[in-house]
Amino acid sequence: MKRTLYSLICFSVLILCVSPCIAGELKTVKLDEPQTQGGKPLMEVLKNRSSSRAFTGQSLSRRQLSNLLWAAFGINRPESGKRTAPSAMNRQEIDVYAALPDGLYLYDAKAHALKQVLADDIRGMAGTQPFVKDAAVNLIYVADFEKMKGVSGEDRMLYAGASAGFIGENVYLYCASEGLAVVIRASMDKPALAKRMGLRVDQRIVSFTVCRVSEKTDR
Repeated sequence: MKRTLYSLICFSVLILCVSPCIAGELKTVKLDEPQTQGGKPLMEVLKNRSSSRAFTGQSLSRRQLSNLLWAAFGINRPESGKRTAPSAMNRQEIDVYAALPDGLYLYDAKAHALKQVLADDIRGMAGTQPFVKDAAVNLIYVADFEKMKGVSGEDRMLYAGASAGFIGENVYLYCASEGLAVVIRASMDKPALAKRMGLRVDQRIVSFTVCRVSEKTDR
């Protein structure tokens, strides 16, 4: 009896010791403060805005990733929590996920940080084109319909699509200013990816953006 009780106590201690390690496998990456000054003039950026499918093997720097995510859907008015891209009734229903070589992350705009969701490289699931799996970052725009209560089903998709479009254009303009290649896409196996990401039934993948340093642009 004493031996059994001792074994149970030891097993409980082992669980307490191991569990934090398991939970700690998923990390939070605090991003650098975004650079909100500088960059190319707006009219020049609009002139240079383009889609590209010609990529080099160069990855984004930590600073570029920070600025990219802030430009996409960061908080530009801290006093109100409002963002760089508009959303209908300020629902802020789009969550931006970043698929990177070391895993899948959710962008936390309030903390300006990346919260790891998966420790696996799932970039290859983010599209059907061959360049997708090697892109420096795949941004995945996910609409959270839980934040859109009271909005009809048809309008939910309309609003979410518009919100994702605004975010995507912000990404395009940032990339044009930085000389980065970017292309927005919709070709992917959404059900398979949603399952791999662990999305709820009231979350929908809207679109993707691939970003990487470019050799040239083709459109």
